[in-house]
Amino acid sequence: MNLDISDLLSGWDFKPGQVIARRFEGRDGKEKVQLRVDLGILQMNAEGRPDGRRPMAHDSWYDLQVKRLQKHVEATGGEEGFSLNADICSKLQQECIQYHHRYICFFQLEDFAAVERDCERNLQVFEFVAEHAETDELAWSLLQFVPQLLMMRTRARGSVQIKKQHFIKASAAIEEGIEELETFYRENGREDLMAGSGELASLRAWLDEVRERRPLTEIEKLQQELDEAIRAEDYERAAEVRDQMRKLQASDS
Repeated sequence: MNLDISDLLSGWDFKPGQVIARRFEGRDGKEKVQLRVDLGILQMNAEGRPDGRRPMAHDSWYDLQVKRLQKHVEATGGEEGFSLNADICSKLQQECIQYHHRYICFFQLEDFAAVERDCERNLQVFEFVAEHAETDELAWSLLQFVPQLLMMRTRARGSVQIKKQHFIKASAAIEEGIEELETFYRENGREDLMAGSGELASLRAWLDEVRERRPLTEIEKLQQELDEAIRAEDYERAAEVRDQMRKLQASDS
């Protein structure tokens, strides 16, 4: 068997700063996703755990911990006494990194539903860790990645609306994402990180861009025409435009 992957890399160049991904059906009949990295290729299953493994016969390491908690509750009648140690948190984090690689690929491939699915999955893991980690430090070791997840989920939701030319809905999705990020920082006592948050800055810049691309409503078009008439001191035209605006506003009310 020839182990050289040069043929696979030929014609598929790595581009620094860009996500280069592709999807295809594997020999096992399952859909695969590949990510081009500087030294080769990362290959992942498009469904389930990206590496296709089943830790201790479970769908994922997270699924195993959820089952552990369920058994603990059944045995003790409550969640008290259940915790996640450093080793478990590390395994959960490594597993989440696999999903991170995959949803980054899905975003480049414009499969926004899959991006949201994998982001939601990792958010569930982080919330689980936040609730059950042995220490706050362990919890924050995973929670610190929540802003990036919220940003990607927001970008997926907003991109869906932009593809449909629904700019108002896209703006609303981005505004909601910004609010979620700000709430996360406040609830975790990390307001000091908000000013330097790259995720918040990215979403705010994107929101400005989407608002600029949004087609003007009839009222906004008339407002622009009114402003131009006033600047030109064409007061007769300004009065006409005001009448049009009043009629339009009255019909909308």
